[in-house]
Amino acid sequence: MSRLPVVLCLASAAALCGGLTLGTPYVPLTDLPGEFVVTELRLPRLVLALIAGACLGAAGLVLQEALRNPLAVPEMLGVSSGAALGVAAPLVLAVQVPLAAQPLLAIGGALAGGVLTLLAAGFGRSPSAVLLTGAAVAAALQAALLVLMVLADQLDLQLIYRYLLGSLSARTWADVTGLWPWLALAAPALVLCAPVLGVLRLGDDDARALGVRVRRARLAALGISVLLIAPVVAVCGPVAWVGFLAPQLARRLRPEADAVTWLPWSATAGALAVACADLPARLALAPVETPVGAWTALLGIPAGLALLGRGLPGGPGSRDRSRGSGSRGRSHGPGSRGWPGSRGRPGSRGRAHAPRREGV
Repeated sequence: MSRLPVVLCLASAAALCGGLTLGTPYVPLTDLPGEFVVTELRLPRLVLALIAGACLGAAGLVLQEALRNPLAVPEMLGVSSGAALGVAAPLVLAVQVPLAAQPLLAIGGALAGGVLTLLAAGFGRSPSAVLLTGAAVAAALQAALLVLMVLADQLDLQLIYRYLLGSLSARTWADVTGLWPWLALAAPALVLCAPVLGVLRLGDDDARALGVRVRRARLAALGISVLLIAPVVAVCGPVAWVGFLAPQLARRLRPEADAVTWLPWSATAGALAVACADLPARLALAPVETPVGAWTALLGIPAGLALLGRGLPGGPGSRDRSRGSGSRGRSHGPGSRGWPGSRGRPGSRGRAHAPRREGV
């Protein structure tokens, strides 16, 4: 585990330097401050990548902790697809929408997708039900985006392409500054929400016993996640699976910590993930740019599954799994009820019964 912080530091340095110097034209480090291509094209793109990754990483951790499921990510709950559809549909259908209202459309679409998933899955009573329902909702919303592709002209196809895969191409300082009001709203709510996430990890019954209204807490967590995700999707589309990888990295770095400690680590890991993925998105097939969301999915899913497969301590649902394993060990020991060969008679629990021998 000690090697992972070193790897992250090296990756962050490579992403920051490469994002500003590499490309056409190549700009040496000594010439960075005075180059137009750096200050007006590459720097806003790098800043947007860091902000988008931080928002997605923090939102992913909030959803995973609130639903107690490490696979509860925006892409599996209909949140990202709903935000993308909310922005793309009015533009393709020639509905005049002010630029400042696009984040509101994304928030409305993300809320619709997320609330529909929670309602259909019973507000997260069963983690598997949440995932199955969310996958169905996300598939339906993505199908609606594909229908819009049929209706769109050539210019609108580029827009749909962005809202299907996520792209940082042609982003400017205006796109970066448009995110700050939403971040100012989301940051205090995120700080207030973090302690409640630690209570929700204990399970619904324990959370209610401690005075937490579980349904309202999950709806609040969904609202905060939407407030983090939707403005990012409105600007650069759904950058896929960052909300899955970043919390796994945060738990790997601090396995014994809680949600309050994991939040800044998850935001940092998400920012680095998007900044690193933007390098091959710009350079792999130059001069053609590929979507950054394709690279985050291509690299993030195997890495996240590898971390998840290690059975990280402190992950969502780990307490329930430990309870379950302990209860199974107690209830199925020799001489207990349910153990093959035990009669389950009163007063015989825990005793060893010698077999009766006939004819002696």
